[in-house]
Amino acid sequence: MCKRTAKARSDGAPLTHREKLRRLREILFANVVMAGEIPAPTGAERRLTRFLSDRFTECGLANISLDHAGNIAGMLPGRVGRRTLLVSAHLDKIWSETDDHTVSVGAGMMSGRGLADNSLGVAVLATLPLILEELEIDLDANLVLLGTTRSFGRGDLAGMRFFLENASHPIDAALCLEGIELGRLSYSSLGMARGEIHVSAGSGELDHPEDTGPGVATILAGFVVALRRIEERESPASRILVGSIEAGSGYSVAPRSGMLRFEIRSGEAGHVARIGEEIAEMVATTSIGDGLRASLEMIAHRSPGDLGSDHPLVRHARETLELLGIESHVAPSVSELALLLDRGIPSLTLGITKGENRHSPSEAISLEPIFDGLAQIVSVLRFMDEGKPS
Repeated sequence: MCKRTAKARSDGAPLTHREKLRRLREILFANVVMAGEIPAPTGAERRLTRFLSDRFTECGLANISLDHAGNIAGMLPGRVGRRTLLVSAHLDKIWSETDDHTVSVGAGMMSGRGLADNSLGVAVLATLPLILEELEIDLDANLVLLGTTRSFGRGDLAGMRFFLENASHPIDAALCLEGIELGRLSYSSLGMARGEIHVSAGSGELDHPEDTGPGVATILAGFVVALRRIEERESPASRILVGSIEAGSGYSVAPRSGMLRFEIRSGEAGHVARIGEEIAEMVATTSIGDGLRASLEMIAHRSPGDLGSDHPLVRHARETLELLGIESHVAPSVSELALLLDRGIPSLTLGITKGENRHSPSEAISLEPIFDGLAQIVSVLRFMDEGKPS
């Protein structure tokens, strides 16, 4: 069972903590491997939820609970308990349950689907009670550790949204953990909208390879060009990212349906709404020929928010990274941070280590920089505990 002792104080604490935390190397890396090898596609995170619940139980956390959104939470009671801090990591991965989730461990690296996004974040969340125990840190505030579900795609942050709408105690400050990239400092969120353009052929159309109409794939390509033109006009204030195009199964058979996924991003909510309306009108009025239909579905929205570069929490995080010899880089977020900032909760998203090939089968994380990432998290958490972020 985890136990906590007196709070540690030292001006050079992050450097000292970094070295002490190497003692937890085997436990932490084992948690990374276990979290990495458990499939957790969006909406089917239950097995990873159970893993995290087991780790929380082993560490003696209080009030371990599974809510109606599938989130798993546990509390580390504070010495005073008048304030509540939150550390969260999303559980879901982009990979299906049938994909190979084997984790390979090499010299200074681990590789496997979803390690960077976000098995490492989940593993650090699972190990955080042991980390605080190892460093003899006893927080004054209550600390809620939260694994959230349904972050990606159509999930639309449903897990964090449900938690915030039903939290029994107000959250005074929060950290969101992401596996990569170490040095990432997210304290703002972009306005965002995600959509899907669907094109389909009616019954009896496009059955023969000699059909000479534009075809589903050609129509989708035309929409890509149109989106690119809108982005060129709106740049640099706004961006339109084409995430994927799906159509067809071979060389000689015309596809009967296809889909284009895109995302609008801007620092201005009004820009996102205006561009979204333009795209909707474009899809509705595009003439694509007999037998073909096009439709637009918007599946997610975010409001812009900004803690501010001069906020004490941001300044402390930047100074901690500088002390550890890590160059910080600002990276606005469209994930759980957006919901926290929208509720006026001082919050950051931090990366834990360096990595490569994110969202590919060869996704990999570097092992040694993890301890810099842990020292960073502990330093920021202690600063939050002092009440300064508010």
